[in-house]
Parts: sequence; structure tokens; C-alpha cells
Amino acid sequence: MIDHARDLASVRDATDRLLAAISKLDNASLAEASRLPGWSRGHVLAHLARNADALVNVLEGRPMYPTAETRAADIERDAPRPLDTQLADLRESADRFQRTGAAPADWSRTVQLRNGVSDTAARVPFRRLVEVELHHVDLGIGYEAEDLPAEFTEREIEFLIDRFAGHADVPSTRLTDGTRTWDTGRSAAEPEVTVTGSPADLLCWLAGRRDGSALTVTGAALPTLPPL
Repeated sequence: MIDHARDLASVRDATDRLLAAISKLDNASLAEASRLPGWSRGHVLAHLARNADALVNVLEGRPMYPTAETRAADIERDAPRPLDTQLADLRESADRFQRTGAAPADWSRTVQLRNGVSDTAARVPFRRLVEVELHHVDLGIGYEAEDLPAEFTEREIEFLIDRFAGHADVPSTRLTDGTRTWDTGRSAAEPEVTVTGSPADLLCWLAGRRDGSALTVTGAALPTLPPL
């Protein structure tokens, strides 16, 4: 059962950690490369601010972004801004998201996201949490996947497992951290591939953040996952 109010509180906590970490940077470090190809740290922060506003749009029944081109242009426009401007924008956009989330609403309703994706409104706070937590790691400023809250890591693994479940281009795959197991990919009586690793390594492979070299793979080669 999705608890949107609890997820909103988790988003607030994760945002506070992110803002505290960013406040220790300087303008020069924002211009340096992030871990996302082609994006500086400034690009990541600009994306996070605009994503908060986009999810406000979703919750209020408007298109998430006017167009894909507008989304990209806004990120490029905002990426070079100085640290104090980035911090203020991220804080203010996060506050707008929290205020929207606190308003009375039917959280069981279906909302529209990007690229034809729909979901229940109650899942939107967790989607925002994913953005904040994973992009904090993407900044490359000392917050690693191993530092992510364990509950978040497990939930995001399950979310990504569901995303690839039944995908024709993903072989039947069983993932395990030695305690828990998850199955994804094409349906089969037995998994074609078994992938074993730490929760952080499994999450980062599923999310396209690591190449899977730290994972143990049996049965066949490590699957190539479709882009998210």
C-alpha cells in the first residue's frame, strides 16, 4: 500500500540532505562534470528544480512538460547559474511540491506523466524521491548508492523490476542479494540468468548507474537492459 504522506516526508528529508551537501560546494564545482554523460552538476540541479515543478503540474492536472524540447531547453538555460541561485531555486521548487502534496486531493486518481506513462497520484511522491536520491548520487560529491536508505533501495529495486517484467528484450532474470530474490524479464519456468550482488550494486545496474561488473552472473551473460 502506497503511503503518499510518508513518502512526502521522505522527500523532504532527502531534499534537506541534498541542500546541505550542495551548500558546501562552490560555483566552480557546479560547472564540473556529474556522473551523467554530458551533464554538469549544474545540469543535475537544474533538472531537479524543474522536475519538482513538473510534478506539481502532474498533481494539478496539467501536462508534466509542455514539450520534450522545452524540458531540455529549460535545463540548459538553468544549468550555468551560480550556487546561490541554484540553491534558492531547488529549495523554492521543493517547497512548491510539498505544498501541492499537502493539499486535499484524491490520491487514488490516475495522473499522466511523460511519454504516455500514467500512474496513480499516490505514487508521485515516491517518483520524486527517486529523482532526489539518485541524482544526489549522480552529483558525485560523496553521497553514494551505499548511503541510500535501505528501504528506499529495496523499493526502487522492486519498481525497476516491475518496469522490466515481461519485457521481450530482457531474458528471464533472477536477482538476489543473498537474502531476497526478484524476478524480471521474459516469462519462463526457470530464470535464464541469475544475478547476485549487494542491494546498491543491483540498484545501480538496474538504474543504469553502474555497468554490473561488481555483480556475479550465472546461466548466461549479464543482460543488456533497455534505457529507462
